[in-house]
Amino acid sequence: MEVRPTRVPGILVLVPDVFEDSRGHFFETYHEARYRAAGIAGPFLQDNQSYSRAGVLRGLHAQRRQPQGKLVRVLEGAIFDVAVDVRPGSPTYRHWVGVPLSAENRQQMWVPPGFAHGFCVTSAGAAVAYKCTTLYDPDDEIGIAWNDPVLGITWPLATPILSPKDAALPRLAEVAHLLA
Repeated sequence: MEVRPTRVPGILVLVPDVFEDSRGHFFETYHEARYRAAGIAGPFLQDNQSYSRAGVLRGLHAQRRQPQGKLVRVLEGAIFDVAVDVRPGSPTYRHWVGVPLSAENRQQMWVPPGFAHGFCVTSAGAAVAYKCTTLYDPDDEIGIAWNDPVLGITWPLATPILSPKDAALPRLAEVAHLLA
């Protein structure tokens, strides 16, 4: 497995070793010792999977008191996956990383605890799976507007399809005090 650091320390892109032959292919999607050696210690307590159609944007979501680390991969289709540092006092506070993930490139992105996460679908549809380091708690969830101008995320679409909940998310400045 190749581990690629990004411009924001802690966010990693993981490229698996893929073994292909005439029958198809095989690769490990998680190996505890190898991921721990890469700085992804876990433990992972919950696995999630979603399916979204073209143009859907999910996020940006984070947790306040029990931040989740997320190991994200795509089972079908393609997405633009985004992580934003929302840790007040961090030297990279408000910095973001966006990575194209797809079933074809088989890459994963590690989103550490303390980061907001979101993605948009760049194919006809996408099935996304992610492992989480803490259990989801709806009372602990916080969200940030996908188009917050202070963040300046360069999404690959101008008018995404949003859930009513995501369409009403506030800017980071309005909720930053809840993250302290």
